[in-house]
Formats: sequence, structure tokens, C-alpha cells
Amino acid sequence: MRALAAVLLLAACAGGPPPAEWRLQSHGALSAFEGAYLRGNARLAELEFARARAELASTGSAELVARAELLRCALRAASLELDDCPGFQALAPDAGAPERAYAAYLAGNWQGLDAALLPAPHRAVMARGDGAIPAIEDPLARLVAAGVLFRLGRVGPAGIGAATEAAAANGWRRPLLAWLGVQEKRAEAAGDAAAAARIRRRIELVGGAPLRR
Repeated sequence: MRALAAVLLLAACAGGPPPAEWRLQSHGALSAFEGAYLRGNARLAELEFARARAELASTGSAELVARAELLRCALRAASLELDDCPGFQALAPDAGAPERAYAAYLAGNWQGLDAALLPAPHRAVMARGDGAIPAIEDPLARLVAAGVLFRLGRVGPAGIGAATEAAAANGWRRPLLAWLGVQEKRAEAAGDAAAAARIRRRIELVGGAPLRR
């Protein structure tokens, strides 16, 4: 996931000319957007994303803007806020093959998808084919993979637990609440009242500072 974002944020090589202002500004805004979104500050996230998008749009490159939209879609997938990535779809005709492939991956449209076009962690997810989440070092990429597998109905208890703890370890309130909600429903469906109550207490603890919407 962050490998995709890094394409957007490359600075000038050492010894080269200083990076363009739009690159510096979009870098800062996208980083701020990511942090605000994962912490659950929706208002700040929207402002920072709009700032980043405007900077990228100033280049006239639909491909750069499309990558930013994919970053937003990936964060939504990590938080189980699943949609068809409308911001990207409007730009898809002018996006490259890797961007279109990543959008298809996030949407769960894997039939005929060339996994070689995906970032390496997600190629591994498709290669397994068993719904298990491979050992992905980047916790955010791990969450994105879990969200996609959840969308496909393929993620099991171990994957749900791994996603929950990845969000918890990084203090990412938005995805943590989403995955705890999944755990709570599974406990209720299994008739495990004690586990459901324990998870609800954890949800209340995490949600003590309400999400700003």
C-alpha cells in the first residue's frame, strides 16, 4: 500500500534540483490525511485530502490524482468502509494499468486480474488463494489486505484477529473500531456472551473520544 503512495511522494534525488512545490505540499497533505483518517478525525482528513488533490491536480496529471484516490480507497478498505472507489472511477480512463489493477484488487474483482501489476504484499495475498493473510511487514498493507479479504468473504478468525491487533498496536482508532465490531458480531453469533461483552467494553474504551464526523 505504501509502495503505491511512495510513487506519489518521491522527492528529488540527492544532488538534483529542489523538488517542486506541488510535490512537497502534496507529500505533507497526504501524510496528514492518512494519519487523520486512521485516527478517526474525518473533518481534518477531508481537508488534507482536498489540499493534496488540489496540489496534484495542478500538474494536469490524472494519473497522479488517481493514485491519491486509490490511497483513500485503500484506507477505507482497511477500515471496512467498502465502496467502488468513485473518486478513482472518474479518473480510470486516464490511469495506468497498475492503478487500474490495484482498484480492481481493492474492489474484489480478481477474475482475470494480473497480480504482477500489484504492489508486492498484495501479490502474495492473491497467490495464497486461501483467504489467509501472509506475513506482511507493513501493518497498514496488512489491514488493507484483510479488508479486501473481508469484502470477498474469505477472511477467517485469525485474519480478523491480526487486523484488529495491527490497528490496536498503531493506535488507529477508525479501523480498530471496525474490526472490533466484526469480532463482536462473531462472538454474538457463536453465542459467546462473555466474549461479546469483553469486546464491547473494549469498543467503549476505544470510542471514549467520539469520532468526529
